[in-house]
Amino acid sequence: MKLIYERSQAGRRASSVPDPGLEPGAAIPEHLQRSQPPRLPELAEPELVRHFTELSTRNFGIDTGFYPLGSCTMKYNPRVNERLVGMPGFRDLHPYQDDEDAQGALELMWRLQEILAEVVGLRAVTLQPAAGSQGELTGLTLISAYFKDRGEHEQRREIVIPDTAHGTNPASVTMAGYTVRKVNVDERGNIDVDDLREKVGPQTAGLMLTNPSTLGLFEERIEEVAAIFHDAGALLYYDGANLNAVCGISRPGDMGFDVLHFNLHKTFSQPHGGGGPGAGSVAVRDILEPYLPTPVVVRDGEGFRLDHDRPKSIGRVRGFGGPFGVFVRAYAFIRSWGPGLRDMSEIAVLNANYMLALLKDDYELPYDRHCMHEFVVSARGLKREYGATALDVAKRLMDYGFHPPTVYFPLVVPEALMIEPTETEAKETLDAFCEAMLAIVGEAASDPDLLKSAPHTRPVARLDEAGAAKRMVVRHRFDD
Repeated sequence: MKLIYERSQAGRRASSVPDPGLEPGAAIPEHLQRSQPPRLPELAEPELVRHFTELSTRNFGIDTGFYPLGSCTMKYNPRVNERLVGMPGFRDLHPYQDDEDAQGALELMWRLQEILAEVVGLRAVTLQPAAGSQGELTGLTLISAYFKDRGEHEQRREIVIPDTAHGTNPASVTMAGYTVRKVNVDERGNIDVDDLREKVGPQTAGLMLTNPSTLGLFEERIEEVAAIFHDAGALLYYDGANLNAVCGISRPGDMGFDVLHFNLHKTFSQPHGGGGPGAGSVAVRDILEPYLPTPVVVRDGEGFRLDHDRPKSIGRVRGFGGPFGVFVRAYAFIRSWGPGLRDMSEIAVLNANYMLALLKDDYELPYDRHCMHEFVVSARGLKREYGATALDVAKRLMDYGFHPPTVYFPLVVPEALMIEPTETEAKETLDAFCEAMLAIVGEAASDPDLLKSAPHTRPVARLDEAGAAKRMVVRHRFDD
């Protein structure tokens, strides 16, 4: 880390900072300057500070409580990450900085690429994509470029996706110009291999698989599935959004996968919520490396540079080198765990199975198996017996001080509650959450209306969500 720090300081010294001696507005062209002052309210500073401080107390986040949002890995983000990303040599770099003046940043990116490639057992990594969804589209575009190069693009127009995939997968497939071919799951929550064999053929470009799936289950016949696609000449895409369960335990590249995206903002820490910021870095096997987006960060002797000379590249997928602040946080998180990345995953899996054991007798368990880092239970029994739905359970949890888990997803489970504890929560927190979940079962039996009208203690009560969806107000009114 010392060498990266020194190189980052060199970049800081070379970066340009606006001259504080300039007159206000001197750097703005005259035709873009205001002709009169903006109409702003006049408030005393204490009033303004109190207003926003009071609003902030209404927010719920990982710093204020347990956030078991299944499939989104709302883990605690270490404060050391924020201190490192604020180092002047990283913070003050300009995106157009010359390579020689950004050696610390380029070294960090190169080392992060190498680590990520090793974690998943693949050849090369691009850090450019800014989110998991963009990583999906990038990976599918790489597959498309590969088949175009082989003259098979017009023939291979289908991507196979199981029922238990992440919701963005079908959208990404469609945006990439492919047709979605859905495959069912079997009685144990795995891909139905018999159904799969009937749907894979010369028209197939690849498989897009979330593993562990959104059910929190690891595919038990993964090598057999991979062989079916490779025997048909197709490629395999691994949705790595649930990688938090398998780091250091299994590697997608060893299973036969050809391309994968990471959610750095989930697996390797990053404030995650409200749609960003994120990073969807993509790893590929050697056959796809020539098509990676440019520029690629490469080592050049003792230094590092951005390589733009990639004739078969699909080109840029976003501006500059990617969301650099996320890279710093992810690199710091990985280095702090070191070889213990396996411990990270094992604790996440242990926490999820512990909670599952506490809840499965009172909530229906659709697939009675050991789970991975998350699990899905159903409130179907509560709805059948007491009229209480998964949404009612979620709303009532807010009164107990917990953020609700994901509800009604995956779609293969009626009244689904998808729960993910991550590895950063203490046993006491997990126990308190499960106690609340079990108390809600008792409330559903004794006073179901209590659940149906929840939450009762939050700043905002139960909303008419159906009405809001039908009568959306998407404009803001400016008073004269």
